[in-house]
Amino acid sequence: MYVKIIDYNSPQAAADFVSSLKETGFAVLKNHPISQDLVETVYHDWREFFEHYSKIDYLFDANSLRQSGYFPFRSENAKGYSTKDLKEFYHYRDEHDLPQGMRKNTQLLLTDLLQLGHEVLKWIEDGLPDQVSSALSLPLHKMIHNSDMSLIRIIHYPPIIDEEDENAVRAAAHEDIDLLTILPAATASGLQVLDRVGNWHDVSCDYGMLIFNGGDMLQEATKGYYKSTTHRVVNPVGDLARKSRYSLPLFLHPRSDVRLSELHTAESYLAKRLREIGLKTSA
Repeated sequence: MYVKIIDYNSPQAAADFVSSLKETGFAVLKNHPISQDLVETVYHDWREFFEHYSKIDYLFDANSLRQSGYFPFRSENAKGYSTKDLKEFYHYRDEHDLPQGMRKNTQLLLTDLLQLGHEVLKWIEDGLPDQVSSALSLPLHKMIHNSDMSLIRIIHYPPIIDEEDENAVRAAAHEDIDLLTILPAATASGLQVLDRVGNWHDVSCDYGMLIFNGGDMLQEATKGYYKSTTHRVVNPVGDLARKSRYSLPLFLHPRSDVRLSELHTAESYLAKRLREIGLKTSA
């Protein structure tokens, strides 16, 4: 196993988590406080949403940084790629983004994941060398305090059909934009992480586990001490190719005014990256 599986209840959990994140860019937690029953209920709710044509009524605004709402199939490409990913998804930030008739389970999950994310960011900042920590404009956990930019991305990867572009994949190799991503185990395998010498490794999606990875904003804020690690979702083969895959990553974003580095605030960095992946059209 390339990425460490860490017991949240272990006395060494914080140290082991930081070690895994530094070495691989990823870490996996088990025995954590997030309810798996709640996760499964949220998956059920959104399966129903993606099955109905009414989803198009919630189309996202390509000129908004918040970009809440529905993103149709093949909306997004990875940075540096022209081929669009084989997925559709919905950005959910707060209860005002909830589609009509949808139960509030997603809001409950968002609240719980944000609380855990706050705790884990403190683990990360406590593990920083003094020269890196002292250069931060704010402690990492305070960067997300009262932020309205963190979001859950509910992703549906439809069954693969024979007519798909041979270069198209469910999610091409990319790095996340945020400070930290928290991913409840997806409904099927496919997630892979790239190591420092160019080898791809499967990341466990065992029932009940949570996957974490650092994003571009964490790399920017720590001046590269934590690397934003490349990952992808590969296409399944055989019978699995004819089945949908769902995932629920939470992207932890700082407040827009937080200064990440001499070059960027969180707002300017996000705008730059959204243009690179085809989700923002205006300057």
